[in-house]
Amino acid sequence: MSSTSEPTLRTLIETRRAQGQPASLEEALPIAGALAAELAEQHRAGYTFFVYPSALYFGQDQLFHAGPASAQPPTDPRDLACLPPESQGRLPGSARASVYSVGAILYELLSLQSVGPGMRPLSQVAPGTPPELDQALSFALASDPAARPDDLHALAQALYQIHQQVSRAPAAAAPRAAAPEAPAPVITSPGPGVGSAHFSAPQIHFSLGPEAPAAPAIRPMQHSIEIDVSMSLMPKPGPGMGAEAPRPPSPGPAPIPGAIPMAQTADELHAIKMRLEADPAPRYVVVKSGMDHGPFRAVELLQQIASHTFEEEDLLRIGAHEPIAIKDHPDFAPFARHARLHRHEKAEKAAIAQAVVQESRSLRGKALIGVIALGLLGAAAVVFILTKRGQKSDAVAVVEETAANVESDAGLVKKKSVGGGVGRVTGSVGGIPQLSGGMSCEAAQNAYVEEMKIGAKGGQADLTAGQFQAILGHGAYLNSCGVPDSMGVNVCAAIQNGRAVGVTVTTTPRNPQIQSCIASRVRAMSFPSHPKLDITRTKF
Repeated sequence: MSSTSEPTLRTLIETRRAQGQPASLEEALPIAGALAAELAEQHRAGYTFFVYPSALYFGQDQLFHAGPASAQPPTDPRDLACLPPESQGRLPGSARASVYSVGAILYELLSLQSVGPGMRPLSQVAPGTPPELDQALSFALASDPAARPDDLHALAQALYQIHQQVSRAPAAAAPRAAAPEAPAPVITSPGPGVGSAHFSAPQIHFSLGPEAPAAPAIRPMQHSIEIDVSMSLMPKPGPGMGAEAPRPPSPGPAPIPGAIPMAQTADELHAIKMRLEADPAPRYVVVKSGMDHGPFRAVELLQQIASHTFEEEDLLRIGAHEPIAIKDHPDFAPFARHARLHRHEKAEKAAIAQAVVQESRSLRGKALIGVIALGLLGAAAVVFILTKRGQKSDAVAVVEETAANVESDAGLVKKKSVGGGVGRVTGSVGGIPQLSGGMSCEAAQNAYVEEMKIGAKGGQADLTAGQFQAILGHGAYLNSCGVPDSMGVNVCAAIQNGRAVGVTVTTTPRNPQIQSCIASRVRAMSFPSHPKLDITRTKF
């Protein structure tokens, strides 16, 4: 048994990957061969587990052993690649699955590449690979479990023979060319009477610091382990081909921590179920949340486990025996595990479906909000354009407006005559001069001369500021002249007898064309009629 404080095989591989130096055949073959032999004994004892580099720890006996992590599926993608396709990354494997895992680990040791779809033969990525090893890996890495052997002992023997060939080869010899027609040790059976072979255990020196110039060295030691080679990787012989030598009984190895002795195949599960169903005695009591449930017959307990009423952690008591967890009972553990996997798979599918529904609703909601937002923006743009172009009067701001009448002050008799008034006064009505029009606001004011007597009544403006605002202040007449929003406009109008006899328009910035246009619009307006002259100034 190994300690999790020791380096793992993944540590070794990643160190070699960082240095760009894969393991040699002399280094990798002893590791894979010894591992296959140990796993064969574990499976013979009835245990199932996961085999991947991060779960293989370097022990004091200079060998890699499966540790407690072998009871859990891997999380590293490179470790997941070492599991056979049928496990789906979550089912512990039998001997057939471990054959695949040992082959995948050996492939990664020699090539620093993971196995999977599109992988090339090892001889193409690791020059010097013997054709016998290529053939062995083609059997071990078969994706179809029916086409993959389940004899780890035969795999260990094949790797041993290939290692012996590599060790005997001259050190300076060039890599051998592929020879598919050569007989491969991996498919030859040692036959009856051959009981074991010797495989030297490797000694690994880890040098993981950044200052280490060389890759971890792997050197053979003097002691060896026994490997049973009474079976081969080839399919079992048919009728008339001879029988295999029976294996001697063995007390079995110490189990891998966390490994579960459980059946995996449908036939094995069916056999267990048939045996349990043949037991009619209600002698199974389940302790759940501190309460006893039962007693149940075996078939009733299987139904309760399948319906998730009882789970792996619940305690099972049979008669007067001490209760044990359902997951530790060799008969009920596989059914409890399959129920848990089914429950998790169902929950995972439900979560995915719920996520899809929520995402769909979210997308529909976002799309609806986007359509509404676009509609509101479009409506706002239309309103804005109509407001600016068709209803500009609503946005015109009258900054200042004044209105005053031209008359004498305090009842004084006053005659006012300013040059330029000749020809602009058409007559007089009650002493009030009547102007001809067509002049500027200032010229109309200068031409207006009114005679007032002391004590005479009058002098009030005939139009108030509010009245002028109703006529000049609405600003609608500015639209037809194309006045931009940024332009300031000052309008001075001299009003007499309901019309503008004098108009002066100034703009900021100055624009004579717009000024003339606005002045003509003001002259065309109608005002309340009064014989006196009133002056109004409006600023926009």
